[in-house]
Amino acid sequence: MSLRTPAPGPRKAGASSSTYPGGHDAGRPLPASVPSRTDGLVRRMRELLGGPAGRHTVPGRMTGTFFTPMRVLILLTTLSAIVAVLLKSPCRLNGWGQPTVYYAGCYSDWSALYGGRGFAEDPFAPFAAGASFEYPVLMSVVASIAAVVSQTLPFSDLNPSLAYWDVNFVFTAVLWIVTVVVTAKSAGRRPWDALMVAVAPGIILAGSVNWDLWAVALLAVGMWLFGGRRPLLAGIFFGLGAAMKLYPLLILGALLILAVRSQKWAPFLWAALGTVTAWLAVNLPMMIGNLQAWSVFFTFSGERGPGLSSIWHAWDVTMGKIGGPTINAEQLSLLAYGAFFACCCAIFALGVRCRYRPRVAHLVFLIVAAFVLCNKVYSPQFVIWLIPLAALAAPRWRDFLIWQFLEVLHFWAIWMYLAKGASGSEVQHSMDDTFYVLAILGHMAATVYLMFRVVEQMLNPWEDPVRASLPGGRIWRTGNAGQGHVAAAARLESLGFDPSEARRLPVDDPLGGLYDDAPDRAPWLLQAHAPVR
Repeated sequence: MSLRTPAPGPRKAGASSSTYPGGHDAGRPLPASVPSRTDGLVRRMRELLGGPAGRHTVPGRMTGTFFTPMRVLILLTTLSAIVAVLLKSPCRLNGWGQPTVYYAGCYSDWSALYGGRGFAEDPFAPFAAGASFEYPVLMSVVASIAAVVSQTLPFSDLNPSLAYWDVNFVFTAVLWIVTVVVTAKSAGRRPWDALMVAVAPGIILAGSVNWDLWAVALLAVGMWLFGGRRPLLAGIFFGLGAAMKLYPLLILGALLILAVRSQKWAPFLWAALGTVTAWLAVNLPMMIGNLQAWSVFFTFSGERGPGLSSIWHAWDVTMGKIGGPTINAEQLSLLAYGAFFACCCAIFALGVRCRYRPRVAHLVFLIVAAFVLCNKVYSPQFVIWLIPLAALAAPRWRDFLIWQFLEVLHFWAIWMYLAKGASGSEVQHSMDDTFYVLAILGHMAATVYLMFRVVEQMLNPWEDPVRASLPGGRIWRTGNAGQGHVAAAARLESLGFDPSEARRLPVDDPLGGLYDDAPDRAPWLLQAHAPVR
């Protein structure tokens, strides 16, 4: 189910089954890993879900049925998108006026910016002289294209904001499906981990707040391509993602860690070249033609004070209650960027010194999560950035659902906080600031918990369900790094599979690409890779 993961070849005559009595595959190289066998929470709930897959089934290998795993994932994503539209019905029917937009939880930058940033008068307003569109260039392009499309619709004159919202949501729904499909392909033997992305409450509620799913999809495709050993092409998608939202650029930090560990610099440098080239190709024309409009995003980001739902805003709200010192814009830049830099240093030190090579998804999740936690603002849609990364880095349903529950609480808390000051709202229909601050702390604690689980897997690879599912998923126990395909072939043959398939399978990291099964060559790691007795 991944770029390099075909179904294993035919079994040898009389070969033993790849499952053992009890039904749990224990990381054995079946064509697909199913949650009813491998995930603790789903295994306990499996009677409600129809029971576990049978002992003599080969998950992922289906004939004569329309409902393949990929089609089921696409269908569920489509149903989730329909639910998302229905949840926004109060605003689609009655408009995006205050305070209804907050009480109904259907606020969207699409409708707010359509009139507020001049799209109604000029679809290409972000590129006009004196433009004030505070987003990166590629997002300006997407917003303008959506405006052009919406204004050509036959019903757009009746409700231009609704037409603009609908066009953007259709784009978003397609991107959501693309993200789910690519996540399933990137998950190695675990395509069902993409179900977390398909039905994520965070995407259902916040996917229509802004254009973030464009950046999410571009990063997901880039990671998939990197896993397919095409680092230059992957870098182009990273660069396009960074031209939408800066955070996809952070993946280069993860690749740098793997390059330092392996002393294998070509994949990192090719990816960096593609990233810089794509970013410049998108940004240079506007930098040359309209520097003022191009710089709005960077000026706005540099000068802004504590934004909604950030830890810095929670501090200001708390200090406002007790009369303590608050944080101004000048202090915030030092605090936010300094905290993120410190987190990056810690992640770098952990990544290059931990005994076992981390997976790409591990490192990217940690870096992006640190960026989210330290950022000047935590917009409700930022959770979307982390959902596909969490599905690839820490695919356990119990942890995922706990995290999403607290993110949903925060989603409603921020709207109730904003409703308190909205026109026409009444105090008894809002919530006390204390609950808002607690919701911020709750979502941060849940994110930190996921980061802890990822670090746990980095330090103890045998706790990593992704690695355990791969044919070379035990190579760290024997010190065979760099010879994982040999170990994987032997393991496949011992279980009755065609050993030649090992060359076509990811050994230790489905997204590792040229770093998959790469031995550590950094001097301080050579001793750590002595065979374990």
